[in-house]
Amino acid sequence: MARLIIIDDEKSIRDALRDILEYEGYEVDEAKDGEEGLDLIKQNSYDVALCDIKMPKMDGLELLLKAADVGKGTQFIMISAYGNVENAVEATKRGAFDFIIKPPDLNRLLVTVRNAIEKAKLVMETKTLKRRIYKLNEIVGDSDPIRRVKDTIDRVAPTEARVLITGANGSGKEMVAKQIHEKGSRSAMPLIEVNCAAIPSELIESELFGHEKGAFTGASARRTGKFEQADGGTLFLDEIGDMSLSAQAKVLRALQESKITRVGGDKEIKINVRVIAATNKDLRKEIQEGMFREDLFHRLSVIRIHVPPLADRREDIPLLADKFLHDIAEEYGAQTKEITPDAMVYLQSLAWTGNVRELRNVVERLVILCGDEISRNDVEMYA
Repeated sequence: MARLIIIDDEKSIRDALRDILEYEGYEVDEAKDGEEGLDLIKQNSYDVALCDIKMPKMDGLELLLKAADVGKGTQFIMISAYGNVENAVEATKRGAFDFIIKPPDLNRLLVTVRNAIEKAKLVMETKTLKRRIYKLNEIVGDSDPIRRVKDTIDRVAPTEARVLITGANGSGKEMVAKQIHEKGSRSAMPLIEVNCAAIPSELIESELFGHEKGAFTGASARRTGKFEQADGGTLFLDEIGDMSLSAQAKVLRALQESKITRVGGDKEIKINVRVIAATNKDLRKEIQEGMFREDLFHRLSVIRIHVPPLADRREDIPLLADKFLHDIAEEYGAQTKEITPDAMVYLQSLAWTGNVRELRNVVERLVILCGDEISRNDVEMYA
């Protein structure tokens, strides 16, 4: 059942709105002024607030701003006898869902309330989904190397600095990039990922910068590239050490000038993108061998984060294994299994050449093939 609050200094208005809304099946609370309304919003969760503008102690527009700071996601429908354009515009600017003139048209009021409730539900679902995604991208571990990684992420995320993430395959470079994006000021905008190693060299420029119709054989329509798709957000260039030299030159220009040109086009397009890059290669060695541009390396590596291999953070294996056990059980809709202490010790002794990704695969295999308790014999057999 949706829960609403009516905030109005006129008791007759509150009584009339309450009768209508309760008849429609809503749970309704009341407040006689803005201060009382704000207190109730802090204490309870409301889908919608029907709020007068002109009230004693605190007017509706001030309440609208203060309620937004509370972060409950309550949708405000402003109601006023003063139906001028200025009030409506100001209310909308401050985040009101809608503006209705007194006395309200009953049909319009009920439709607006229903739409506002739907919006409130969507806002809550989005918040829940973001929390779930954040949990999935959480960097698990309490070892000294991982603490240093987490600390660097917390320091660099709020800035616009470019970041180069290094580390072996499967160590968690992509997760670090996602954490930087999610903790930064661009988190509401897209994070666009490009795996440079997975795209043929002849297509990488089109993938990054887009192309115009007829730019090459098969280009039957204009295509928007990853830089444009990431405008306002973050572009994650994974395995950038595998990018061709010609594409590197264009990426360097894009970073220097904040402009790109589509393949086959001559129009410059302004972009506002934060770039995070990652590689499993030694880029300094690649520079010496003429395989990577030194000027691009310096552009990308304002901040460098090295993600340690799992072999250098074995004390994190119990925490990682426990997380994977819970995640996999949730995926399969099954009960979470346990790993015996001696089995965990054996897991910590393995080489883990595939790093965290390999550990996750092993835990999933053990969950599928073993009983409710995973023993050392199970690990020796299936790891």
